[in-house]
Amino acid sequence: MIVLLGASGYVGSSIAWRLRQLGAAFFSPSHSDLDLTSRDAVSAWFADKKPEFVINAVGFTGRPNIDGTEIEKWRCLQANTVVPGVLADVLGGLGIRWGHVSSGCIFNGANADGAGFTEDEEPQFAISDPRAGWYAQTKWMAEKLLRDAPGVIIWRPRIPFNAVDNERNYLTKLMRYDRLLEVRNSISQLEEFAAATVQSLQERIPDGVYNATNPGSILTSEVAEALRRHGICRKEFQYFTDENEFLAHPGRVYRASCVLDPGKLAAQGIRMPEVHESLERTLHAWKRA
Repeated sequence: MIVLLGASGYVGSSIAWRLRQLGAAFFSPSHSDLDLTSRDAVSAWFADKKPEFVINAVGFTGRPNIDGTEIEKWRCLQANTVVPGVLADVLGGLGIRWGHVSSGCIFNGANADGAGFTEDEEPQFAISDPRAGWYAQTKWMAEKLLRDAPGVIIWRPRIPFNAVDNERNYLTKLMRYDRLLEVRNSISQLEEFAAATVQSLQERIPDGVYNATNPGSILTSEVAEALRRHGICRKEFQYFTDENEFLAHPGRVYRASCVLDPGKLAAQGIRMPEVHESLERTLHAWKRA
């Protein structure tokens, strides 16, 4: 049996969908069933259930967007750092293998030659950049806790999107803005990311960190143009002059924009489609709310 934590969230619900699609048996405890911040409760619960594998998709990204994590710092710390820390302690002691959904937001930019960051490189944004927000810091603290933990796979998605209009969907978010910031990013098609996580379990890939993004990178304007080309959003977007103008809005925090190299995951036989190809296929299947 697989235990999926955070199954009601945007990412977790997609992983649950993939598991159902494959006919895999899994169980998803609710908040009332299990307090994931309590080591004693988590230890007793998992000692009783003894699952074959655990997937942790619990996380807090802020409401209505990442700016909200600066307001609800304790909630963000609990979901993004405390919970995976408790799981690492308990599951490692019980010898239960597990996977954790992290984030690529701990990096910013790309390498000097334009290549994406690999898993061997230290996340320079969350560690040393004073502009790093609380969300990025909590995700990096979790990775630091898990780096030496036994039996754990860490997946790093980046800006998830899919074909269903949803407030957590990157495409929906873009359409709700009148002005956009032109940046280059790696992004992750949600169902393809979910499939990659489940395949990781099926293939029993080695423990460690894996960038789980669609190969390549894409500009904000390319996504906006694709939305117009498919007739999904005909808005004529305006663009901020630079990041300083974007950040001048009260309460807005700096967003990391980065390119990640998913080659390590591909080397395990788990290949997500190229980013532009994936975006086109997603927009062809677009479903309005």
